[in-house]
Amino acid sequence: MNVAIIGCGVVGAAIAYELCQVPGLKITVFDKQPPAQASTGAALGVLVGIISQKVKGKAWQMRQTSIQRYETLIPELEAITGRKIPFNRQGILSLCLEGENTQDWEKLAAIRHSQGWQLEIWDTTKLKHICPQVNNPQITGAVYSPQDRQLDPTALTLALIEASQHNGVTFKFGVTVLGVTTIEGNKCTTVETTEGKISADWIIISAGLGSTPITAQLNQTVDIRPVLGQALQVRLGHPLGNPDFQPAITGNDVHIVPVGAGDYWIGATVEFPTDGNEIPPNQELLASVRQQAISFCPELATAEILRTWSGLRPRPEGRPAPIIEELPGFSNVLLATGHYRNGVLLAPATAQAIREKIFK
Repeated sequence: MNVAIIGCGVVGAAIAYELCQVPGLKITVFDKQPPAQASTGAALGVLVGIISQKVKGKAWQMRQTSIQRYETLIPELEAITGRKIPFNRQGILSLCLEGENTQDWEKLAAIRHSQGWQLEIWDTTKLKHICPQVNNPQITGAVYSPQDRQLDPTALTLALIEASQHNGVTFKFGVTVLGVTTIEGNKCTTVETTEGKISADWIIISAGLGSTPITAQLNQTVDIRPVLGQALQVRLGHPLGNPDFQPAITGNDVHIVPVGAGDYWIGATVEFPTDGNEIPPNQELLASVRQQAISFCPELATAEILRTWSGLRPRPEGRPAPIIEELPGFSNVLLATGHYRNGVLLAPATAQAIREKIFK
């Protein structure tokens, strides 16, 4: 059985790896750019699962599935590829600011406890003791999630690709998909690319923003709009606070992510297009994200900025993210796209969902 996957960010790569565990599949993955270039390359890899406000339904199920799968997936990929995937197992610390309702957190902690997960609510004394780098009078406490994680999205994607190649998957980078052809009724059986045609029994569209033109060509436009995210990497030269306890710290949607050797990622902005789909990176917004990080951990004011980067995240218009379903009107075209800000978090669960749809 031939499977074509269009798009090789973290989601496409995770689907390829999941499907290549099934014997007898011939899998080809297409991407017009090198891997992990678009939204994956811009992501900070903070896996907001247990500490998210989602408590039921598909949104929570997918988060839980992914958080559980990452515990086995990372060592599995490292063993197959010999690559080291930076994977921070020290959890996420979410700072509570003045005016935030702590009762909501207590309620969430109770729900998580009943679901078999941990959340700890810290007062300012405990926060100061464990994370002395956090120093802001407006912080009223914190919520610590020991089972959430952070990883390097690019390293993960490259390891998924390499492990899939070990299992016979073909990757074609720098190849553009021109269109998908319908042969019989509700089945698309051919993918047309700049390298010629390939026949496929299943076609999976996981191309983020590139999914819109492909679906438009089949008269089933899935409207996905770009949202820009900017981040920066800074070098302090030494760890903030306790060197042995370096969780990802988040507050007011700003993340401070340790990436080793006294370096930190800070991000990310959320920037919507003003007219059309063009979004020039707003330097003031990035500066305000940095200032916010400094207001949480004042020591970051002395850190040197090593680089800044940005990427476009795919956000579905007028419907929740992500889109994981059959393309309406087609029995063998699956969508796994529009993950917005949760592509890295939901990649393993998305891959499992696609496998279940093919082998239902």
